[in-house]
Amino acid sequence: MRVFVTGASGWIGSAVVPELIGAGHQVTGLARSDTSAAALTAAGAQVHRGTLDDLDGLRRAAAASDGVIHLAFNHGIAFTGNFQGAADEDRRAVETLGEALAGSDRPLVIASGVLGLAPGRVATERDGHGQDSAAHMSGGPRDRQATAQMTLSLASRDVRSSVVRLPPTTHGQGDNGFMAALVGIARDKGVSGYIGDGSNRWPAVHRLDAAHLFRLALEKAPAGSALHAIADEGVPIHAIAEVIGRHLNLPVVSISREDAGEHFGWLAALLAGDSPASSALTRELLGWQPSHPGLIDDLGKGHYFRDPSA
Repeated sequence: MRVFVTGASGWIGSAVVPELIGAGHQVTGLARSDTSAAALTAAGAQVHRGTLDDLDGLRRAAAASDGVIHLAFNHGIAFTGNFQGAADEDRRAVETLGEALAGSDRPLVIASGVLGLAPGRVATERDGHGQDSAAHMSGGPRDRQATAQMTLSLASRDVRSSVVRLPPTTHGQGDNGFMAALVGIARDKGVSGYIGDGSNRWPAVHRLDAAHLFRLALEKAPAGSALHAIADEGVPIHAIAEVIGRHLNLPVVSISREDAGEHFGWLAALLAGDSPASSALTRELLGWQPSHPGLIDDLGKGHYFRDPSA
């Protein structure tokens, strides 16, 4: 297949591209910079120069493809406080991609998340559907969940649409996300902390296992499929703190909920949640079986703890 991939040089995309090429697909990746373009060329992909707000360019690239995987999200403006703007841009991009594929039965696979799907219980692929599914969310997160629902609804327009929901931690060597942030906070504070009793859980997946699921979704997910890229259903935050403390030779301590904001900063609200998620239905539907290390084993390999100043 000729596959157009947005976010092709990002953390997930840089694993998805070789996964697709290794399976015999021809990949064209969206690149907004010379650095991204060079990385795609080195990986064996073709380059489509542009940005998410270049809707005409997205439309042309999607129309010329046999399928699309949409991974890009404007984290640059999201992390500066304009998550709503990033969510709106994402919605317009997905609408454009969907319009280009309408009536063709070609696949459109987008990335979404599991956080907030089912507060207080294990989230499954059956969650997150219907008009009230995001009523407890606000602003940008609610709108991004609405974009995922809109994507699934494209099945009625003869688009083989699917949504791959990622956990908050998609880990592996080179990860600069939440786990790297926790390690950095532990270094700065001199303790490896967790909130309360640390029994709250985060789901996780190795990025190479996630990449494999994106390929399976492209190749054979039925129209309107919600899929979960979940290997670890829920890793207790206390267990994560223990590994970090052991590798950094730091005490492992409980941080009260009242002090969590000061200690963990922007990460506190996410870290306090209990957000386990299952992928049982995804595994049954597509035969996906994660084969790479789980989060605790991956942390134990030590690559998260190399001194960045060394």
